[in-house]
Amino acid sequence: MIPVTIITGFLGSGKTTLLNRILKEQHGHRIAVIENEFGEAGIDNELLVQDQGEQIVEMNNGCICCTVRGDLVRILGELHAKKAAGQLHFDRVIIETTGLADPAPVAQTFFVDETIREQYLLDAIVTVVDACHGPQQLDEHHEAQEQVGFADRLLLSKTDLVSESEAEDLEGRLRRMNPRAPLSRVHFGAAPIGEILDIRGFNLNSILEIDPAFLDDVSHEHDEEVASFVFRAERSFDQAKLEAFLGGIVQVYGTDMLRYKGVLWIAGVEQRAVLQGVHMIMGASLTRPWQAGEKRESVMVFIGRRLPREVFERGLGRCFAESDAVA
Repeated sequence: MIPVTIITGFLGSGKTTLLNRILKEQHGHRIAVIENEFGEAGIDNELLVQDQGEQIVEMNNGCICCTVRGDLVRILGELHAKKAAGQLHFDRVIIETTGLADPAPVAQTFFVDETIREQYLLDAIVTVVDACHGPQQLDEHHEAQEQVGFADRLLLSKTDLVSESEAEDLEGRLRRMNPRAPLSRVHFGAAPIGEILDIRGFNLNSILEIDPAFLDDVSHEHDEEVASFVFRAERSFDQAKLEAFLGGIVQVYGTDMLRYKGVLWIAGVEQRAVLQGVHMIMGASLTRPWQAGEKRESVMVFIGRRLPREVFERGLGRCFAESDAVA
């Protein structure tokens, strides 16, 4: 049976950073990755290292825990068939869920579908919690609570952004919510592989004690106020204009901007810029150079509550470099 690790955690907690760390490690594991993002376009696949020969599958047309669960079954079946035929070579599967996923319906897949149950073993659910925004997310979003409750391992990220007392208070809260899951702090995804893979952490009996209807209830609904939209442009941004606009928009709408990220084409810069943000905290970095013949464009994804899409699109349209600017 092929072991499966589910990496979950609320929007912006650091799941992709953790996954990148795993893929970069010289651990000898051959990994197939299934990526799920909430919205019509994915950014995380662009951010994953892909020089190790991993098989990476994207699922962007809905949330893995509800609308695309059938796709998950299909993809797992296809991966197993290709492995059996010698077309793909991998030892394990890692599923990175969208930050809005309830992990319970994802875990159910490995027990209620007979074929998947015979081919795959659910090894563990690893949940990343953002030390800076975690308390608010746990207060406001039941998905964040479910992610902690179903975890077999808890990783606390971004502790450098809070005081020691705040980190300890959150750790105490997490331990009260889920006393059975080992908890450790993680800095930029630096967690020992032995604490994430092959830990045999998922115990169905323990889950049934928490949720007796675990194998029966497949329903899941998202907060209708939370939605996503994508901004695309085959134009370069003026860096100063873009920074000014994003800084202003975060001041006005930051509390409702649950997650925003993008790969950006900046005028005069030969490298791709990556934007990452959660609420009021925003950062950007330069990654690999644009390749010869590669299509240059900017793709940004915004996830939040009642965000005025037209305001964002109009403002971003005024941030292009002079030769590309629009009125």
